[in-house]
Amino acid sequence: MGKLKSYQEQLQEIVEKGINAAEEQQKKIAAKPFEYAEKLESEAREYSVKTLRKRYDGYSESLFEQLRSLNSRFGNFAAELVAKLEKEAAEGADTVSEAAEEVAEVAQEAKKSVEPKKPAARKTTARKSSGSSAKKSTASA
Repeated sequence: MGKLKSYQEQLQEIVEKGINAAEEQQKKIAAKPFEYAEKLESEAREYSVKTLRKRYDGYSESLFEQLRSLNSRFGNFAAELVAKLEKEAAEGADTVSEAAEEVAEVAQEAKKSVEPKKPAARKTTARKSSGSSAKKSTASA
């Protein structure tokens, strides 16, 4: 029976070593998240809430200043474009106005040249009833 007792003790030692090795590995693995948490906690303590708010406000202010600057630049560009379009429209309106004045002048001249003929034509129509003298007045006109 001495041999059985020896095997039992050896088996218990092997199991004990396995338990010890497993315990050691489990402690190493379990320690990792705690190490990271402790590191994160110490780094987080470097920044106070006031410091974080100050940084956030600074970044936020900078962002909105840049947006306002961009809006101003866009406004200037749009104003220049509108001024250019208005100038071109005014020039076009001037050209149309000048053309309309020329057409009005031509129309006035045409009207003047047509107006004297109309009364003469009416007189000749009235004279047609008289006969041959109407033919002479239309021929001379």
